Amino acid sequence: MSTLAKETVATIIPSLRYRDALAAIDWLCNAFGFRKHAVHADGNTVHHAQLTFGNGMIMLGSVDNDSPWGKRMVQPGEIGGRETQCACVIVADADAHYAQARAAGAVIIDALETKDYGGRGYSCRDPEGHMWWFGTYDPWQSGIAS
Repeated sequence: MSTLAKETVATIIPSLRYRDALAAIDWLCNAFGFRKHAVHADGNTVHHAQLTFGNGMIMLGSVDNDSPWGKRMVQPGEIGGRETQCACVIVADADAHYAQARAAGAVIIDALETKDYGGRGYSCRDPEGHMWWFGTYDPWQSGIAS
C-alpha cells in the first residue's frame, strides 16, 4: 500500500451536489440501498451528508449551500446531461439491484448485461441526472494485475 494512503475503510469517497438534496438522500437510500451515516442540514439546505453502501461512502450537499466547493461544481442538467465522473458501485446481486432501481424510477442508460471482462452490471441516472454504474465486477478480485 502507498505510504500516502490512510489505513481506513475507504480512501476514495465521491462527492455530489443536488438541487433537492433531502429528496435525493431519501431516493438514493430507497432506490440504490444507501444508508444515512450523517446528514447536516438547516431547513431544506444540506450542508454535508454522508451515505454508506457496504464499505463505501458518498458525500453530498445542496447546490444552493453557497460554499466555495459547491461553486466549482455544475449539475448534469446545466451541461447537456453530460458527466465528467461516474460512481461505480459493486453489488452482490446485479439483477436484484437493477429491479429495485428501476422500480424507484432510475433512468436506465445501459441495460443490465453480463460483461466481456466479467461480472454483470448496468448504468443509470438518478432523478437529478447523475450517472451511476452498479455491477458484480470487483476489480479487487479480478486477478488482473498491473
